Amino acid sequence: MHGTHAAAAELASALASGLGADHGVDVVVCPPFVLLDAVRERLGHRAALGAQDVCEFGGDGAYTGEVSAAMLADADCRYVIVGHSERRALFGDCDERVAAKVAAAQAAGLTPILCVGETDAQRQAGETEAVLAGQVDAVRSRCGIQAFAGLVLAYEPVWAIGTGKTATPPQVSAVHAFLRAHVARDDATIAGELRIVYGGSVKPDNASRLFACEDVDGGLIGGASLRSDQFLAICRAGEKPGS
Repeated sequence: MHGTHAAAAELASALASGLGADHGVDVVVCPPFVLLDAVRERLGHRAALGAQDVCEFGGDGAYTGEVSAAMLADADCRYVIVGHSERRALFGDCDERVAAKVAAAQAAGLTPILCVGETDAQRQAGETEAVLAGQVDAVRSRCGIQAFAGLVLAYEPVWAIGTGKTATPPQVSAVHAFLRAHVARDDATIAGELRIVYGGSVKPDNASRLFACEDVDGGLIGGASLRSDQFLAICRAGEKPGS
């Protein structure tokens, strides 16, 4: 929950200028709902537009204060973040509700960025894999394994969100490998093509190391996305040689 219309426009303009026309990464920018138009107008085709959440109920209806997937699609969004740790912790987005949001987003033609992750207490108790499996399985039960062919999976350890802590490259690789293997139990082809990104205090000084990890296909950037110089540096860290 950051930004004014003027600040969002300035940031989006800086990103569009810094990314250029031939950057070698897929970039998605997800501003708050009220800033979608301001960001879209200035990004042009330099990056895709996404939203930070979506209502689980499709179509029109008496859901005051909510924003439907159809509304987001109409606003030129292509992606939407679903199940972010803050939504889970502060607004009661349980696994079942997150799965319903994935279903609503995909029904409207949006690509969900499905966030999964464990708290520090769960990690210390050795429950990381069980927690992540439960979050993934809720979506699989509601939407089927085919849903994972049309989403991005984001591992965001809750203990590394806004804390300055970052999982080590071996920790990240291990968790991403587990997630891919868990999906592969139902469909190896979907698992092999699944994009799994890491989110948890990704900064310019650690992005290259994190993106070089096996099974890491990009990043879900938090605080560093609010500064164009930092975000652009992270984007450059994600570029493949020769791109």
